[in-house]
Amino acid sequence: MSIADAAGKPASPPSSRTARRDRTRQAILAAAEREFAAKGLFGARVGEISRRAGANKRMIYYYFGSKDALYLVVLERVYAGLRGAERRLHLDHLEPQAAIRTLIESNFAYSRAHPEMISLINNENLHRARHLRKSKKVRELHSPLVRLIGDILRHGVAKGVFRRGIDPVELYITIAGIGYFFLSNNWTLSAIFGRDLSSAAAYRRRRRHIVDMVLAALRA
Repeated sequence: MSIADAAGKPASPPSSRTARRDRTRQAILAAAEREFAAKGLFGARVGEISRRAGANKRMIYYYFGSKDALYLVVLERVYAGLRGAERRLHLDHLEPQAAIRTLIESNFAYSRAHPEMISLINNENLHRARHLRKSKKVRELHSPLVRLIGDILRHGVAKGVFRRGIDPVELYITIAGIGYFFLSNNWTLSAIFGRDLSSAAAYRRRRRHIVDMVLAALRA
């Protein structure tokens, strides 16, 4: 049988079609991330996502099924990006204090570089994590991180630099929360205190403060 299609045009090889589908899917996800971050789930429009992605609207439903399902995949993609950045730190190769310092600095830097992540998390909290609770993938992403932090804490206790009894989940929530609040409320905090908290200098001061506070709390 000829590889030419009914119109006489050669059919694309399977690998080429797969690559094209992957590019289309990634373009849709990138466009959806921007749209959902800017307008939330209810304000976002599938037509606008389609336009931004340069993809037919039907392809969005073909790949993701619904707007809500696309939104959940975007949330999973955002968390996967953060977890991927943390895995590349190779914290298990560092001394305990250096590992915690590196985790804090990386988490803060990543959140600052990805304001769309903050917007998406804020929006999902408005929905009381209704969509995120359905995601097994997000829980699986976080489990290795919790185990790694637990290992770092135990190593620190064994070396006499960390005190006992620190819950790794509580510690990570503290690390993420301190940086998150500063970034997500930067405009209002700047107005309240009459400081430009968006400057590079303010960012460096805040990063140093977070590191000092957390390490002091862990100290044996």
